[in-house]
Amino acid sequence: MNWLFEIHQTQPVAHAVGVLAFVCVLGLSMGSLKFRGVGLGTAGVLFAGILVGHFGKPLNSQTLGFVKEFGLILFVFTMGLQLGPGFFATLRQQGVKLNILAAAVVILGAAGAPLAGWLAGFDPAVVLGVFAGASVNIPSLGAATQALGTLPGISPERLGLPALACAVTYPVAIAGSIASLLILKRLFRIDSAREDADYAERHRRVVEPLERRTLRVTNPKLDGLFLREIPGRLESRVTVSRVRHADKTVPATDATVIHLGDRMLVIGTSAGLEQFERVIGDRSDEDLILSESSITFRRVAVTDRSVLGRTVGELSLDDRFGVAVTRVTRADLEMSAVPGLRLQFGDQMQIVGAPGDLDKAASALGNSLKDLNETHFIPFFIGLVLGVALGTLPIAVPGLPQPVKLGLAGGPLIVALLLGRIGRIRRQVWHMPVNTNLAFREFGIVLFFATVGLEAGAKFFATAFSATGLQWLLAGACVSMLPLMLIGWFARNVWKMNFIDITGLLAGSTTNPPALAFASSLAGSTAPNVAYATVYPLTTLLRILFAQILAILLCS
Repeated sequence: MNWLFEIHQTQPVAHAVGVLAFVCVLGLSMGSLKFRGVGLGTAGVLFAGILVGHFGKPLNSQTLGFVKEFGLILFVFTMGLQLGPGFFATLRQQGVKLNILAAAVVILGAAGAPLAGWLAGFDPAVVLGVFAGASVNIPSLGAATQALGTLPGISPERLGLPALACAVTYPVAIAGSIASLLILKRLFRIDSAREDADYAERHRRVVEPLERRTLRVTNPKLDGLFLREIPGRLESRVTVSRVRHADKTVPATDATVIHLGDRMLVIGTSAGLEQFERVIGDRSDEDLILSESSITFRRVAVTDRSVLGRTVGELSLDDRFGVAVTRVTRADLEMSAVPGLRLQFGDQMQIVGAPGDLDKAASALGNSLKDLNETHFIPFFIGLVLGVALGTLPIAVPGLPQPVKLGLAGGPLIVALLLGRIGRIRRQVWHMPVNTNLAFREFGIVLFFATVGLEAGAKFFATAFSATGLQWLLAGACVSMLPLMLIGWFARNVWKMNFIDITGLLAGSTTNPPALAFASSLAGSTAPNVAYATVYPLTTLLRILFAQILAILLCS
């Protein structure tokens, strides 16, 4: 058995892999334990790393450094790819107000951490760890450590202080954010049933889901016109799916001739349908989907590369195959199939027509399950290269003694958001199956948590249970809870926001999965996820930037 006890000397790489794997197994097992529905999740790996780092032999610092940064890059890049398509859409809707409040939480935390450090006399490097730990935002810890390492005269001991302070304050920050939600709920005397109803009404108005309606042609000016000649169809952004003339139902194409008395099935937002109804005539109680007809519908996936980047109108599916496109779903966003909508890989198109025509149209669009589930690694690594390049690019900021960098967290995140939104450049497609994306993301953050814990483990217990550690804990609790309480109060009393949105906003502004889980348990649904996902990218980016700014201002 001597080989096993000497493996850290004879085979350091194998030793490092084995230790990391053990930490991940132990941490994920700890994270799966829940108390009243709330658990640590992947953050359990951080505390497993602390335990192993405290009792075990130290690993090679270069190995840990590589694994930590690589895990962080994987996490933020895959997160950006998934959020990219919907992130910019939410900014155009309810996201502006949510992101303003989330930015305010970040700014208050960035101001509160140095203030707490000044009052308690902390080393400036500790302030960086308190800022990261109090916000439960590990990418900001990576950014702060990177920025600190570029400054002259920083000893290895000081370089390890941010990770140590982060590990000490991290648990109290999780508890503090959950406590903040509970305090706000009691302070506002929240009635859950009333909040649920109010949330449903607000989001019905904001998101404007698509509806279908059967209209009867009673406008004599439309008799004999082609469907493409009907005024107001493009302006109201509605899609005509089927037309029923006499007793025959046909797919609606631009060449369909409209007659008085025809019924047409129209899809769009409530406002768009009302606008189009004033042009057509009046509403009919008949549902053309339920009427006896050979016409049916099918959802098909856009996977054929020749289709990517083209608009719905350019495909001319109605002229080529006699089918109508009614809806396009992209990253959980449902859109009306207006002619100018450009298609991306993985878009789900709802098409209407005869079964044989639907087969032909589906073949032209691709509709390949194999292609849809395939991970495109060339564009994936191109994105990583671009993200790392952007992250290492110096950005001059007036008033700072040296340039700021987005870092290995901010650079890949921004690139991934943009590539996820664009979808493709020529033949390179930035699409990743959901299961693959989640696996890469989980793998990345688990590696990062494991290495941070291992690095902090040697000094964690001696610090955490000392007078200094108690000061760090108190500072972390204040920096964590006070911004959440202030912004939560402002959002409710000044901007009159729904409490479900507030809980998702506050959890997202601290990028705190346990707080999100608790918010969901308060709401009795996953509704807080919407606000959480809306503010998560900007919050992460701001925390990365402020961590570097604090490092430069406080430690240079």
